[in-house]
Amino acid sequence: TVSTAGVVPGILNMVRDNLDVNLAVSLHAANDELRSQLMDVNKLFPIKDLMAACVAFGSRPAKRITFEYVMLNGVNDRYDDAEQLYQLLHEYKIHSFVNLIPFNPWPGAAYSASSNNRVHAFHRVLDGKNDPMVRCAVRWPKGRDIGAACGQLATSLQSV
Repeated sequence: TVSTAGVVPGILNMVRDNLDVNLAVSLHAANDELRSQLMDVNKLFPIKDLMAACVAFGSRPAKRITFEYVMLNGVNDRYDDAEQLYQLLHEYKIHSFVNLIPFNPWPGAAYSASSNNRVHAFHRVLDGKNDPMVRCAVRWPKGRDIGAACGQLATSLQSV
């Protein structure tokens, strides 16, 4: 699996070269305004271009795309965000799997984790569509309590 923040030329190169890999895309928002706030790469490669590249990638046999979606309390975890995410993936007819990932906070982080209730509610919106093209699961963190969860280790090292 190749992971990307959404570098469109890289995705298109994999399509051109017919690489036999799966793709994981860090999405985190379903609209350009919010995604640009969260991820600078969106200013270069907006969602429309990213989705077009994903359609090209997913058009090859047996290629599913995983979309990583870090859940940030009050930022991208509302009902409307879940609906917007579903509509985006449904509109582009991308065979996708959405990993809902509760944010792993660290001291001084600008964001906080969504509550378990919000994570479950978001999951129910996507899962409740019963759409075989858009599947999802929650990737519950491990090691958060000792600062060893995803995103926490690099922060710990920077303060050393």
